[in-house]
Amino acid sequence: MYLASRSTTKQTMKNLILSAAFLSTLAVQAQKHVYEDLLVLYVDEKYEKCIDKALGYTESDATKRDALPFLYVSMCNYEMSKVEQFAADYPKADRDAIKWAEKYRKKDKEKEFFNNYEDYWASLNTMATEKGENFLDDPKGNSKAKAMFDGLTSYYPENPGPWLLLAISQYSSNLAKEGDASVASFDKYMAEAGDIKTLPKDQQKTLKNALIRYADYLVSKGQKAKAKEYAAIGKDFFMEEPDFKGLWESL
Repeated sequence: MYLASRSTTKQTMKNLILSAAFLSTLAVQAQKHVYEDLLVLYVDEKYEKCIDKALGYTESDATKRDALPFLYVSMCNYEMSKVEQFAADYPKADRDAIKWAEKYRKKDKEKEFFNNYEDYWASLNTMATEKGENFLDDPKGNSKAKAMFDGLTSYYPENPGPWLLLAISQYSSNLAKEGDASVASFDKYMAEAGDIKTLPKDQQKTLKNALIRYADYLVSKGQKAKAKEYAAIGKDFFMEEPDFKGLWESL
């Protein structure tokens, strides 16, 4: 049953990527290539070959300004990070997935293709956030948490929650100015997002966790009033969640 479920999940993801690739070819294109060769390698799970070929495009004068090859390097690294057989040769595949997502976003500043890959961003966001929060909980992991959230906010700055998590890691590293800037970015993107219910599910979860962690951090610094101010952002939406309700009642 597990194998059947896993096979179905893989096929669903393939269908989503195929749909995203098709939508990308319909976009108003600044680039001449649609990279069907990369799509075929990716769908066939030939991740190493896909990366090698995509890297060639990122280094070629004719295609190095195109965004999609950078995205394929990110997606292949993400997939390899989940498979044990790649662990020895690609121990940093998870971090490389984030690094190449950052490079992709710099090439796709106008989000010409970005919104076609929402399912991938949700998966990458979830992985990055979970690893980052685990690092936050590790007394020796703060620098790794900061790197993880810095990458996440770079490739997806519109996702508000990670900005607060980045701020916590910066404050914990005595980077007060940087932390204040990250909180300001959170305020900006939270205002632009508007109602929390408009955020994708993965972003809602991250936002809830971020508000709880940031409020706890503020309380630890004797700033209970400010903690309640930020917790209030999620009060109407998250109050049915036991962990958020516990936070609110403690304030």
